[in-house]
Amino acid sequence: MSRDVTLEQILAAAPAVYRVARRTPLVPFRPLAPPAARHADAPDPGDRLHLKLENLQPIGAFKIRGAANAVARLDEAARASGVWTVSAGNAAQGVALAARQAGLACSVLVIDAAPAAKIDAIKRLGARIITTSYDEAWHVVEARIDDRLPGHFIHPFDDDDFICGNGTVGLELVAELPDVAAIVVSVGGGGLIAGVATAVKALRPGVRVYAAEPETAAPLTASRAAGRATAAPTWRASFVDGCGGQSVTPSMWPLLRDLVDDTIVVSLDEIAAAMRASAAGAHVITEGAAGCAVAAALTGRAGPGPIAAIVSGGNVDPSVFAKILRGETPAMSGDITT
Repeated sequence: MSRDVTLEQILAAAPAVYRVARRTPLVPFRPLAPPAARHADAPDPGDRLHLKLENLQPIGAFKIRGAANAVARLDEAARASGVWTVSAGNAAQGVALAARQAGLACSVLVIDAAPAAKIDAIKRLGARIITTSYDEAWHVVEARIDDRLPGHFIHPFDDDDFICGNGTVGLELVAELPDVAAIVVSVGGGGLIAGVATAVKALRPGVRVYAAEPETAAPLTASRAAGRATAAPTWRASFVDGCGGQSVTPSMWPLLRDLVDDTIVVSLDEIAAAMRASAAGAHVITEGAAGCAVAAALTGRAGPGPIAAIVSGGNVDPSVFAKILRGETPAMSGDITT
């Protein structure tokens, strides 16, 4: 099975994306630490690691890019029927905002354990919400149909238009950091890393692209080991609720197989520590998925750099973030990976 998403498609998506989304800054990351914590000959992390701040998007996450392009490319029949998606967070907000700006009706299938802050944000954007269990929501993601939801289904990651919208992050990265050597991206369904890697590797073929996954949910690592799309050997929900799915879908596998150079699996403790470091050293609020990418970059496994870690979103539940800032690693049910 093969699948193509091209640089030309990503470039064509840019006008639609920037009607709703914004270009986000790339900032050096200098975690606060006593000088003695670093060897005298070690490079300043700010010289090699940069953060791409997608948490500054209107919805607080990158998903608005893919949603904006997917909605813009709908035909008149699809527009007339409205749109729907499956998510408990960032994809739902992206589709809801893009639909509202286009004057379209929007419905969202939401996991019943979704953080209240994300539910409130979806409601404010005017989407109709139907709740369900995590397992049922993942089934709908795979089946792409639900009798309770009318209109055109916009897949939260496995959609070429959505992927191409996400790919505009890669266009910006290459322009902002022309000598970038590696990019670290957290992986849920794979829509962000597929778009970014397509753009970056077309423009800078030597750039390495690493997928970051939490130890609680690493199906891409398992799939690369098996040589085929497969499920995570063990999976459990956590506060890292925007990445780490139950499985790699067969239709996404060709893109992820061909575009990702390697995976980096990090612990929940490492992710929490990266979230604290981002807040202290860069004044950046990260949600769990974004912290996963930062944590993976900080392992050193992505090489000497320059490295860009994509801060995919900042929509973290305040109570969870407070625990992390206090030095705790919270145990929290996650939502569907988008």
